[in-house]
Amino acid sequence: SHPGLWNCRLTGPYPPEACATAFRIMATVFPVDQAIVVGGGLAGMSAANTVLENGGRVILLDKSSFCGGNSTKATSGINGAATKTQKAKGIEDSVDLFTSDTLKGGAKKPDVVKVLCGNSGADVDWLMDKFNLDLSLVARLGGHSAPRTHRGKERFPGMTITYALIQMVEKISEKTDRAKIVTKARATQLLTNAEGACVGLVYEKGGMEFQEHGPVILATGGFGADFTQQSLLAQYRPDLMHLPTTNGEHCTGDGIKMGEAIGGRSIDLEWVQVHPTGLVKPDDPDAKIKFLAAEALRGVGGLVLNAHGQRFANELGRRDYVTGEMWKNKPPFRLCLNKAASDEIAWHCKHYTGRG
Repeated sequence: SHPGLWNCRLTGPYPPEACATAFRIMATVFPVDQAIVVGGGLAGMSAANTVLENGGRVILLDKSSFCGGNSTKATSGINGAATKTQKAKGIEDSVDLFTSDTLKGGAKKPDVVKVLCGNSGADVDWLMDKFNLDLSLVARLGGHSAPRTHRGKERFPGMTITYALIQMVEKISEKTDRAKIVTKARATQLLTNAEGACVGLVYEKGGMEFQEHGPVILATGGFGADFTQQSLLAQYRPDLMHLPTTNGEHCTGDGIKMGEAIGGRSIDLEWVQVHPTGLVKPDDPDAKIKFLAAEALRGVGGLVLNAHGQRFANELGRRDYVTGEMWKNKPPFRLCLNKAASDEIAWHCKHYTGRG
């Protein structure tokens, strides 16, 4: 038996034919090869594609009207050490160096860092090989000792990468019954068996309630867009409640709350990152939801200036460092790029100016 599956058992002196029929029925009702993924961003789509690659079936739920989540907003790239792209460009990097950079950045869980950095190169290569993605451009961004942030010539890398994975699941769902994507579906409760193992979930769609059974993979993202007094943000970082967020409105910590409700343990929820740069719309400067001004803008040479037009920090420093220096200086702050820098990242600049 698997701790994430129903523990189905037949008892009594039933003939083999009856047992076989019963097991076929149970396999239909509680498909042992079905995984349930909650969240349709890059993490959820990576999980769904991995299940499918290994011969399983998957149903993916997303509470929004379309998949993608915050992942489609990622505009700088994806980090990986010792990738094929780095080797082809003669970039010297290693898992050990990436691990060292991450620990210097404040990570407190070496075992988690080991997984994150150790798998990073293979993960980037998987995206290129499996989904034919262009990740041929590599930049060195804040906090990194080597160029390891990968993106392609396409516009926003997060959008390009995530949509490729979405399209793969959609293609399989159109041709087979091994994959299914359900949008506007809000998971509300994890189901457990007598032993306390998670065996499925309850979700709402169109005013109706449904159940799915099988192991559950939570990929619902963070909680930075929940400003209610009952939010995880209010619980763990009330000092940040006054700041706006670049998270989508869907980031309300649903998966974390459901996991904790059945005894799941969470760690590091107090580690809420404050990003230094976002776009301030002149006609709505106090909006709580803002659009991120990507780190890539600083990676190509952008400078951050204070109200007096002075540069006050190393823009390639870690985000907490740049943010800390901003607290010491007078706003408003401006992110300035010369022609060479803006030409290198032209699509970003056009997109930002197009947003007003």
